[in-house]
Amino acid sequence: MSPPETLSLSLGPVLFYWTRERYADFYCEAADWPVEIVYLGESVCSRRRDMKLDDWLGIGRELAESGKQVVLASQTLIESEADLRDLRKLCDNGEFVVEANDQSAVQRLAAAGVPFVAGAALNLYNPAAIGVMARAGMQRWHAPVEMSRSDLARLLADCRAEGLEQPCEVFAYGHLPLAWSSRCFTARRHQKPKDRCQFVCQKYPEGLALRSQESEEVFTLNGIQTLSGACQDLRHEVGDMAEMGVGVARLSPRAEGMAEVVAAFDAARRGELPAADPLALVEAEICDGYWHGRPGMDNTRAVRPS
Repeated sequence: MSPPETLSLSLGPVLFYWTRERYADFYCEAADWPVEIVYLGESVCSRRRDMKLDDWLGIGRELAESGKQVVLASQTLIESEADLRDLRKLCDNGEFVVEANDQSAVQRLAAAGVPFVAGAALNLYNPAAIGVMARAGMQRWHAPVEMSRSDLARLLADCRAEGLEQPCEVFAYGHLPLAWSSRCFTARRHQKPKDRCQFVCQKYPEGLALRSQESEEVFTLNGIQTLSGACQDLRHEVGDMAEMGVGVARLSPRAEGMAEVVAAFDAARRGELPAADPLALVEAEICDGYWHGRPGMDNTRAVRPS
């Protein structure tokens, strides 16, 4: 059965630290991809200053001319007055909707009466919290990345019963953002202090793999952010998402192979994806455990020897 055609695809903000040239090339290609929403901006570390707000606004205008809905993602961990100044400029940009990833952004946007998107880091787990955000001006919300399919289905049903109709977004592809810290783990790996890190995270355009003693990729280090070691891949679940009322499937950018990822999800939402198989879209370990109520690093579609 073909899924409803209401599920949109979004391209999340780039979580890793790329060069200006890589950003420019990536979004030039993304303008032609079948995604309806594109998130822009530095949401991880304020020390990553290659791209200024004006640079993101310029890319956003070009994407908007290509028919994309552009959203500016705010920083998730606010640590200083300088971070707050940058946040104020972002919230007051006057052109594009902002994804609030911190309560400071929510407060600024709500006080100004400006609609916003609620990011996953706001941890909206129940209708009461979603209702508070809706009254503050939230127009779309991102489900917590560890929420299972059954819990989300129940939450969406409860929201509908209470008249909360704001669309829900699900993290459908990419390394799952799990935690943020005031320490920079990538700098520490290179024995450098955070304030003199020499931007070593730019050496890892898809993050630094952290392996267990058994050589299993448990986490991915991305500066102050910790991500899952494997990529969540829910392309075979998009039909179910649409049926249960999810409005947007988010695809988190990777340095290589992203066009193929987008094409596969676009095919999936049109009901044209082949039967499930254990092959990854790109060369990466795959996980989907959280969605199925299991440990997040599980791959329920992996073929295991009998």
